[in-house]
Order: sequence, then C-alpha cells, then structure tokens
Amino acid sequence: MTLAQPTAGTGLNTRYHRPALLFFLAVVVAHWAEHLTQAVQIWGLGWRPPEARGVLGMPFPWLVSQEWLHYAYAIVMLAGLVLLRPGFTGAARTWWTAALVIQTWHHLEHLLLLIQAQTGNPFFGSAVPVSLAQLVVPRVELHLFYNAIVFLPMVVAMYLHRRPGPEELSRMSCSCVPRTGAGPRAS
Repeated sequence: MTLAQPTAGTGLNTRYHRPALLFFLAVVVAHWAEHLTQAVQIWGLGWRPPEARGVLGMPFPWLVSQEWLHYAYAIVMLAGLVLLRPGFTGAARTWWTAALVIQTWHHLEHLLLLIQAQTGNPFFGSAVPVSLAQLVVPRVELHLFYNAIVFLPMVVAMYLHRRPGPEELSRMSCSCVPRTGAGPRAS
C-alpha cells in the first residue's frame, strides 16, 4: 500500500519528530480520557448514556452533541498519523501504518455521521445520525473500540521507534533516539 506522504527530510520528521509525537500523543491521551471518563460514568456510576458526557461535556454539554467536533478530532487524528508517518522505519512504520489504515475507516464513519447531522437526514431509517458499524454496535462501545484499535498499534509503533534495531537506526532521519550509548536495542 502506497500512501502520499511529506518527504522524510522535513523538520516535522527530522529534528521536530519527537516533540511532534509527544504533542500528538498528548492529544490522543486527552481524547482517551474523555472516552474513559464517559465509560466510568455509564458502567461505573450507572449514568444513562445521554447523561454521561465525559470531562468537558459536563460543563459544556453542547460539545457532546456537536458532530463537527467529533469529526474534527477524527481528521486531526488522521492528519497526525499521515504527517508523522515518514519519520518511522521498519516494524515501527508497519504498526504506524496499521493505525493509519484503521483511523481512515474511523474517519469515514465520522464523515458519514457529520453528513447526516449537517443535512438533517439520518440514514438507514434512524431517528439520529448513525454510522455503518453503529447499526450493529452501540455508539459508546463502538467508539471505545475504534479508539482502542487505533491506539494500540500507535503505541507499539512508538515503542519500536524509540528502540530501533541497528538497521532501523541507520535508516532513521529523526532525532527520537540518541545515536550513541545504550539507547537502541541489540538485534
């Protein structure tokens, strides 16, 4: 699978790759906190799903009902995965690409929801916007699942990227790993 990508020599994938990855990870973890808080509110505290709005949704309830906000996060996530991909090599790149492929589907699901919300015409005879997978799995559970299956390969990729073997290290153009000392793992 060939994906269009920025050149590996750009600052984002060389000297700024590590800070960009850390910033991206912070955004992803903050999003996870929202979903996990919502899960605790539903299954731990027994709240009904409409009442379980996460951390930001409690003081700003309108946030949860704004489909454009969910779509914006999906597109930011997709952009981050695309833009940071050239900095990865070897197995780390394979895992990062897996996260990108899964997020592409997740993004398409959110695009479908956004189109329905913006046009006011829910699909599939539903009273509210609904995604394809949501026809089978409830929305809260589905988005926990989607975020987990994107996050897992992303974390594996970051771990492998920070501990490259000698061949990967020789192909890396970023400064995520010190080139001397005990940083890289031995093969």
